[in-house]
Amino acid sequence: MSFSYQIKTLEQYHQEYKKSIDNPEAFWTNIAENFIWHQKWDKVLAYNFIEPDIKWFSGGKLNITENCLDRWVETQPDTPAIIWEPNNPREKNIILTYKELHFKVCQFTNVLKNNGAKKGDRICIYMPMVPELPIAILACARLGAIHSVVFGGFSAQNIADRINDAQCNITLTADGTYRGDKIIPLKSIMDEALLHCKSVKKVIVLNRTNISVSIKDGRDAWWDDEIKKVELQGNPVCIAEVMDAEDMLFILYTSGSTGKPKGVVHTIAGYMIWANYTFINVFQYQPRQIHFCTADIGWITGHSYIIYGPLSAGATSVMFEGIPTWPDAGRLWEIVEKYKINILYTAPTAIRSLMGHGVEPVQGKI
Repeated sequence: MSFSYQIKTLEQYHQEYKKSIDNPEAFWTNIAENFIWHQKWDKVLAYNFIEPDIKWFSGGKLNITENCLDRWVETQPDTPAIIWEPNNPREKNIILTYKELHFKVCQFTNVLKNNGAKKGDRICIYMPMVPELPIAILACARLGAIHSVVFGGFSAQNIADRINDAQCNITLTADGTYRGDKIIPLKSIMDEALLHCKSVKKVIVLNRTNISVSIKDGRDAWWDDEIKKVELQGNPVCIAEVMDAEDMLFILYTSGSTGKPKGVVHTIAGYMIWANYTFINVFQYQPRQIHFCTADIGWITGHSYIIYGPLSAGATSVMFEGIPTWPDAGRLWEIVEKYKINILYTAPTAIRSLMGHGVEPVQGKI
């Protein structure tokens, strides 16, 4: 596997940049040809910044999960897609190959269907950094439902604001999440939020921490129970919904630190191609490398560089449930050593925080 649009030299960068400015339609057509389409586009780009009205690959038909999963199941089924490192280093990790991830995404897509989800629905996801989170996100995309992931550190009011703005009819959450040596009771926070959300009809709850939670009859269901129902139905074959290139993929809200949160909409084709192109070129990704983005999936960085960018490139993506400073400030470097990570993508704030601990946490560990 190689990427014909990967830039190798500074000279090539300048050449490609000029092409992208002089003839953007030809430039992006060349890249878009590398993806699976049910129907090719009529027009690559149409924009009006006054309205504003911007469209990419108008008339094209596709499903992003076929580009993130199905094509790799055919060519590299046993390649690890996601490596999950738990909060507690003594807990067993999880490695999902492309074949296994595809199976679980199809399975959970059928769970969503069993709970009334359909194309065009908005689904709020308030979950820990566990494998079920990307599974849920990809299941929404396969079904054609619009996912809205809410960062696990947000309050009940923050969640309610986002659910009401998007008019979500289903929420996905967990009993709780680990953050270092603490447990955050996600379901209790979600329950408080839903007191102010009339649109939500179903809540699916993952058991992560085994803490006691309330279950509302007729509304709430346990994740594992819903999986068992699908298993009883037989083979979880789930054909991906054919979507328009300009259909919504997800809504991701701003933090709200400067006023009311704004829901930023990302449509399917333009986002997919940009996430893939930047992943391959910014990180200079090479086949079989291990990529580790330390961001939370609740932010755009996690969407693009834990899920959609790496998986659309057939890469192996590491996701970490915990925090960089627990059980000590050497944790990230232990993960790098454990999985022989080639690419580490983190934030300046994380680096500054770790610098304050000096080199002592990593001495004698790597």
